Amino acid sequence: MDKNSLGHHISHQFNAELEDIRKRVLAMGGLVEKQINDAVTALVEGNAELAESVITNDYKVNAMEVALDEECAHVLARRQPAASDLRLIVTVIKTITDLERIGDQAEKVARMGLHLAEMERPKNQYIEIQSLGGHARDMVHAALDAFARMDVEAAVKVAHRDLTVDHEYEGIMRQQLTHMMEDPRAIARSLDVMWAARALERIGDHARNICEYLIYLVRGKDVRHIGLEQMEKEARGDR
Repeated sequence: MDKNSLGHHISHQFNAELEDIRKRVLAMGGLVEKQINDAVTALVEGNAELAESVITNDYKVNAMEVALDEECAHVLARRQPAASDLRLIVTVIKTITDLERIGDQAEKVARMGLHLAEMERPKNQYIEIQSLGGHARDMVHAALDAFARMDVEAAVKVAHRDLTVDHEYEGIMRQQLTHMMEDPRAIARSLDVMWAARALERIGDHARNICEYLIYLVRGKDVRHIGLEQMEKEARGDR
């Protein structure tokens, strides 16, 4: 085998490894999306069995993170990638960390769902959590879709949606504080709702993080800790 043939073989194999890693990230993301959806459904419907399932399945998310982390470490050691390939590995390592943390937040929502299943249900049937949970889940889905397509414009749009999640979260906190002041008997229930809302708000933050990593991957620009307007400029490649 000549050098050119060997180089092509190694390059092809390396690309296959990177594609496998990318697919596994998306598979992990799919599981995390299901965890969010099931956790919110369990809380809203008072389904203790579904909540227990979310809590039990969190280990699957953790296992996927560990396996992907190890594979990325092996690629770094074997291939010593440079430039865009190195950025991809760095992006994957950061992304799976956020996905694992999203899984943790979904588990928290499920645990609050278990507590609330034992309490009297409010008239609104936790519609505020259903709405916030839908926004958070959709953010994660859109962030993963942007990752799959390497779409920085879509990533910026997801980051903008985090403002909606924050706004709804703040509204829930004000609402629950009012409930607690008006009826001290509602304190326990309101605290659980507030903890669930906080977990969903954090899921939105993690989805935004994934979008920031994608912009770094595609543009080579670190857009963490900057405003949305500046993020848009960096995503467009403006000077």
